[in-house]
Amino acid sequence: MTASHAPATAWLRTSEMGSTFAIRLLIAICRLLGRGVTRVLLAPIVLYFVAFAPQARRASRDYLRRLGLAHGFRAVFAHCLRFAHVTLDRLFFVLGQVSPFTIRGTGKEHLIALKQQRRGALLLGAHLGSFEAMRALATSQALPLTIVGYFENARFINGILAKLNPALATRIINVEKSISFLLAVKERIDAGEMVALLGDRVGLGDRVVEVDLFGAPALLPAGPYWLAASLRCPVYLTFGLFHEPNRYDFYCEPFADRIELRRGEREADARVWAQRFAQRLEHYCRLAPDNWFNFYPFWQTRESPA
Repeated sequence: MTASHAPATAWLRTSEMGSTFAIRLLIAICRLLGRGVTRVLLAPIVLYFVAFAPQARRASRDYLRRLGLAHGFRAVFAHCLRFAHVTLDRLFFVLGQVSPFTIRGTGKEHLIALKQQRRGALLLGAHLGSFEAMRALATSQALPLTIVGYFENARFINGILAKLNPALATRIINVEKSISFLLAVKERIDAGEMVALLGDRVGLGDRVVEVDLFGAPALLPAGPYWLAASLRCPVYLTFGLFHEPNRYDFYCEPFADRIELRRGEREADARVWAQRFAQRLEHYCRLAPDNWFNFYPFWQTRESPA
């Protein structure tokens, strides 16, 4: 990873704010007083975060500006508050409490067909909206789904949620630079299951490709396309977008029946696939602009003012 790639991995060096006690307290309040009251209590917490997290503030402002949206302090606060709301909703999804929500599925027939055919597939998403909404939909349809990702920089919240629902741990694969990781994913795919991973963040040691995203260069991981090529399985795009007051719209669309990377042209081919992903990511970001949750320097340009 060169110095020019460092901003793309800044999210790995961003630790959680708060403590295990604070998160447990918030969960207790949520259970006692419900979702509505807890959402109100989140506002001062988020205000504190925005005031004392300049990197997140700059990143939000930069993103909103690129979409041509208002990007002052109030807009940044609303953007961060939306992240807090969606994170809070994870608690309900983890506990299997989906009754407070309306979940609408567009394209879920693709996943149902995969299950009926016992055909494994990769589901490629992003830090846009909620992957827990996707997992809730998969559970309601009895779809075999495993989540792949980097979880080290969010140990507090993920650890607590895992204790609330221990069964989730069997459906999570932590990204590692070892053959065991690849074998674990291949085992799930060969068994006709679905494996979901996010394609908008670069991990340590990842191959990267440069794409155009909202009119500016950004680095995206090439790993998902190398993985799909080695597994020789279909790839679908999936996103779960939140809309007030309690609606999650789940989208699934075919991306590739098979990804092939030509010998000697693998980087160029991966860049083509990553650019296709970036174009669809732009589309879904515009459907719910405040659902984009990458609060670190994402674009390969100078930082915006605080």
